[in-house]
Amino acid sequence: MPLSTEMDAKHRHLKTLIQVWPSAFVAYSGGVDSAFLLWTAHQILGSKVTGILGDSPSLPRSEHSAALDFARQHQLPVEVISTQEMADPSYAVNPPNRCFFCRSELFKKMELLATQRAVPILAYGENADDALTVRAGRAAAGNFHVVAPLREAGLTKEDIRALAREAGLEIAEKPASPCLSSRLAPGLAVTPDRLASIEQAETAVRARGFRIVRVRHLGSKALLQVSPEETPRLLEPSLREDLSRELMAAGFAQVEFDPAGYQGAGLL
Repeated sequence: MPLSTEMDAKHRHLKTLIQVWPSAFVAYSGGVDSAFLLWTAHQILGSKVTGILGDSPSLPRSEHSAALDFARQHQLPVEVISTQEMADPSYAVNPPNRCFFCRSELFKKMELLATQRAVPILAYGENADDALTVRAGRAAAGNFHVVAPLREAGLTKEDIRALAREAGLEIAEKPASPCLSSRLAPGLAVTPDRLASIEQAETAVRARGFRIVRVRHLGSKALLQVSPEETPRLLEPSLREDLSRELMAAGFAQVEFDPAGYQGAGLL
């Protein structure tokens, strides 16, 4: 389907914003927003743009691999840097603004690298939909002067998916995949062991063919959510029994199945 006139105008605006960058680092997670931004910037700037993938225990290994695979497939320069947000007590206690401390750690590392290499622009993939909500990451971006060209161009999530689809990029339909820390109940401390339990549990559920999966860590109990479309499969007693056993093997004492399923926008 041809792009609308409005979307085409937004796309041209994005390119205009990027064209003036002498060189740039783009915060890159492998999600549709950051991947499309990095791909677009590379189309315009070539080797003058580099994706920066922050790596820590909160990033699932499957997402780490997928991000690097996409970059290799499209010959996008990406560097992986280790982030230590979990060493920050302000992050580890899992406050409502946890993302502020995570983003601050990433942007601080990016800023240091940019200073060393004389790279003047730092960018990240916040979109126009994100601008409608209060997001802790935006405050961190403001502190480090990180630009958000997708947002500035007025591109929504659906716009970005449509543009990625038009470009033939496989990330166009990629489900959102927030960090593992987002699965922890509010106030439950972020620890490597808890994140490992969540990752092991979600890997086991995806191995059963589920596409959208969230395992909420509620302390000793896991709350399993899959998409509403996939939730009816969880009614099968034998599957529930198998999943319960596998999630308990991941470190949970109890397993609960959400009958409503993962609701998306209102939750991480």
